[in-house]
Amino acid sequence: MAKTLMVLTFVVFNLIGYSAETNDFFKTKIKSGDGIITLFERYELDRSECNLNKFYELNDLKKGTSLFSHKLYYLPIKVFKYNGKSIRTTLKIEDIELAKEIQSYNEVLAKKGLKQKTYERNSPLWVPIHKLGCNEGSVSKSLKSISKAKSTETKKSEVVKTEEKEEIKEVSKKDTWTTHHSLFGPKYEHVNMFDNQLKGQVFYISSGHGGPDPGAQCTDLDHTLCEDEYAYDVSLRLARDLIQHGATVHMVIQDENDGIRDDAFLDCDYDEICMNGKDLPLRQLDRLKQRADAINKLYAKYKKQGVKKQTAIMIHVDSQNKEHSQDVFFYHYGDNKVAKELAYNLESTFEDKYDKHQKGRGYKGYVKNRGLYMLRKVNPNAVYVELANIRNQSDHIRLMQSYNRQALANWLFEGLTGIK
Repeated sequence: MAKTLMVLTFVVFNLIGYSAETNDFFKTKIKSGDGIITLFERYELDRSECNLNKFYELNDLKKGTSLFSHKLYYLPIKVFKYNGKSIRTTLKIEDIELAKEIQSYNEVLAKKGLKQKTYERNSPLWVPIHKLGCNEGSVSKSLKSISKAKSTETKKSEVVKTEEKEEIKEVSKKDTWTTHHSLFGPKYEHVNMFDNQLKGQVFYISSGHGGPDPGAQCTDLDHTLCEDEYAYDVSLRLARDLIQHGATVHMVIQDENDGIRDDAFLDCDYDEICMNGKDLPLRQLDRLKQRADAINKLYAKYKKQGVKKQTAIMIHVDSQNKEHSQDVFFYHYGDNKVAKELAYNLESTFEDKYDKHQKGRGYKGYVKNRGLYMLRKVNPNAVYVELANIRNQSDHIRLMQSYNRQALANWLFEGLTGIK
């Protein structure tokens, strides 16, 4: 397999314009219906505190302000005049891996039609500020520095090491409307809240396999791909999306050492635990029962409290013949109308996204009724997702590129909630 990874083909947007001055930021005119989430997704920007704060600052906006269509907005993408030699000498950096990431970013945006040319052809070099450590302008602290020097308030908001450790605690800071979730890892643990549209709703996210069972694997590359690692990364990203809109989220499988990772190759390990704090059993049936029991225990607690909307989603990566390219597909069980509707909403969302971002490609995902253990045994309305074929070379793009994993999470979020 060629080591150079190609990003999924997306729909072409019109480039609005830029200035080639070194200290300028890129600006663009947004489309009708766009919000910060869709805008950042389009330009491959993660929704870190760094990028969000800079966006608000550059456009002199208050957090939570609605955007207006056809108005120009600055993005946290700094524009440099490429010196014709190298990215490292242009930016005065030594980190070759960082330079490669910036190169890939520019190539991806050029391929999407958002940038007229790559930087090498007399076009400016675009650099998301989070790649520079968030030290641009008045952004005084990077996520890295925040994670190294946590305030007393932040320390108190860590995930509680108790019997109910499984719950991702929501600890709001009134002044910044930011929550802290250590399970997401240092880079993503500070979560900016957009609104409370999902307040009162509970979600259980169960990523497949883990512990003694890495799930499906691909050993054709220089680094083994393990199903549980990629399913877990997408699950964390989905959890973060849900929390940003006020939901209560429980990660059924947890690995405190991982967090959300942006690497192409995610190291396989065996230290995942269940949200009840217990190790994962060796027998598959015992593992599944452990997860279902943990979900059902919390479900009963919330139901007693009057919570009416509880949803479970199981996220997996399939394994088929390596020649078989596979789109995302969904399972529900039995005559549960809500679960069936959820599955079809997810399928419809993905079909729309494929039509928008990969016009002409076609979407071949589907929905099926299937009696899988986790669909039969959990009490919340539940759907089961297969993200890709882990053995297929073209499907690797969907799994290995971090921005594609984020897109998967964003689309799952939209299909589950209807929030765009």
